[in-house]
Amino acid sequence: MLKISMKIELDSKRIFVNNGNIKHEIHPFWLRERVSEEEYLDQGTQQRLFDPSLMNHIVDVEEVTINGDYLNIVFNDGVKSKFEIKKITNELSLNQESIVDIKKTKWKSDLKEIKNYNFSENFFDSKEMLDLLISFYKYGFVIIKNVPTNDNFLVKFGNMIGSVKKTNFGEYFNVKSKPNPNDLAYTALHLSPHTDNPYRNPFPPCIQILHCIENEVKGGLSTLVDGYTVSEDLKKINKDYYDILTEVKVRFRFVDKDTILESWSELIHLDESKNFKSVRFSPRLDYVPSLNREKIEKFYSARKFLSDLYNSDNYRIEFKLSEGDLMMMDNHRLLHGRTSYDPNEGKRFLQGCYLDFDSTEGKLLHLKRKFNI
Repeated sequence: MLKISMKIELDSKRIFVNNGNIKHEIHPFWLRERVSEEEYLDQGTQQRLFDPSLMNHIVDVEEVTINGDYLNIVFNDGVKSKFEIKKITNELSLNQESIVDIKKTKWKSDLKEIKNYNFSENFFDSKEMLDLLISFYKYGFVIIKNVPTNDNFLVKFGNMIGSVKKTNFGEYFNVKSKPNPNDLAYTALHLSPHTDNPYRNPFPPCIQILHCIENEVKGGLSTLVDGYTVSEDLKKINKDYYDILTEVKVRFRFVDKDTILESWSELIHLDESKNFKSVRFSPRLDYVPSLNREKIEKFYSARKFLSDLYNSDNYRIEFKLSEGDLMMMDNHRLLHGRTSYDPNEGKRFLQGCYLDFDSTEGKLLHLKRKFNI
């Protein structure tokens, strides 16, 4: 990915981008597709008023000049256009694996000084929200305090960022101890580090929101582990274990009286460039395929080693969510859990819902545009 400073260079009628290491020619039709004058591009929707797939891509540049921050081009089909050089270089530097290119910050149990945010009027369209979203992509979670606890407000909160994702649990779900639960989250038991809904196809919900409505108990602490940090450490500690956990797909399965959900995935999922993309981990719900004896024993050893890392004091942070606290976390990166508690001590009532990444990505890109960042 090109991410360092770029500049546009001209050689006769040919246009190049140079990042200091690589000089790359920009195809004339690539630029022709991006003409932005009002006769070619709807200014409101930013959709083209022409169909480039129907055009002959053999287009040449008749004239080209650089005038300050702009590139002026006359194409051989008669079209004249003015391009902002910053927009060209920004697009050429985009990471194809991620719409929001914010570097992840690895963290362990010694994580300190994570900023908490305070809910306020006009919060969703503020610079505070922009800062919050940047922090979310860096660390994988954020906590917002003083969020209203009435009338299922977390749904409004989620929909003000994007669109709440409805599942078989509904638009939102209540997290509290109840008889005959269809998930262990609805008990007072200890919950070891896990990701939510690994059994969903094609992938689990991207973002989980948990909103504390009441919390009167001494236990029931929320726990978080950075799966990204653990995966990167595992790669250094035991590459063989890392390799098999990124290769073998296991079956995740959810069953209740109304639903059966299944999906297959690696415990550590890599992108096309073999870099970290996501984790799925919920050992109470996974089913390992029947492999040859040597391979399956290696997998079981690797899964045990990974689980030991996830459950280690070295990686886990613990904290109490108080009334009005809302936590938003990356369910593809972080594992969350809970210490046990005694329901006789008082009430512990949280509400949860899910979002997909297009919600936070869209809000972040909108706010960067609004504040010209």
